Amino acid sequence: MKNGLHYMPQGADTKDLLIKAHLYLVSFLADRMVTQVPAFMSREDIASAAMLGLVDAAGRFDPGMGVLFKTFAEKRMRGAVIDEVRRMDWFSRTLRKKQGQVQKTVAELLHSLGRDPEEEEIAAALEMSLEDYRQLLSETSHLGCVSLDETIGDSEQGPSLLDNLVSENDKTALEVLENSEMARQLAECIERLSEKERLVVSLYYYEELSQKEISEVLEISEGRVSQLHSQALIKLKTHLDRDRKRQRSPLQR
Repeated sequence: MKNGLHYMPQGADTKDLLIKAHLYLVSFLADRMVTQVPAFMSREDIASAAMLGLVDAAGRFDPGMGVLFKTFAEKRMRGAVIDEVRRMDWFSRTLRKKQGQVQKTVAELLHSLGRDPEEEEIAAALEMSLEDYRQLLSETSHLGCVSLDETIGDSEQGPSLLDNLVSENDKTALEVLENSEMARQLAECIERLSEKERLVVSLYYYEELSQKEISEVLEISEGRVSQLHSQALIKLKTHLDRDRKRQRSPLQR
């Protein structure tokens, strides 16, 4: 009775059962996140961190939260991987600053143009060649795995961008209601992306294809897939941040 484990009274035996019943999540997350972390972090490193997250989730899980253990565990496991990434300090302050500058530039162009800027326009605004801009996207692409899991809004318990990109079958009715508006906004933002950006987002998050598989489908290099993915995430976050600010300020409605 795998589903029954979600609501058993917590104890040492129950903790072990929860871990054993959900060990498959370790391999699943390792496969999903291997393209989102730097090359020096191996699949084994990811799996090890995810395993620690699973153990932590089993120890912290409270059935009274009203969520399934699988949903709770996946978030804790992904967070554990990101914590390990941060601990290894693979992204420098310089890269963060560069990514922030790209996002600021995209936001400024969106305001002035009234539409999503083309990559040539972004490069020009950054006073960079298109080739250098694409290289910058490649350098900062792994930062996406961090921003995806940051919660949207002021609450640390709120939904993340990833929660609304990935289809979750284990969400409770309350979670669906809370996230429905966010999911609608996200869907509208995705429609504003370029055709290739939409395809990358769809194939990666909904069809769950690997970066290599997407490159084969779109007949472009894996590096180009990474660039499009990075740029799409920057645009999505820019749109969502802008929409939230409008909702908070009656004067802007």
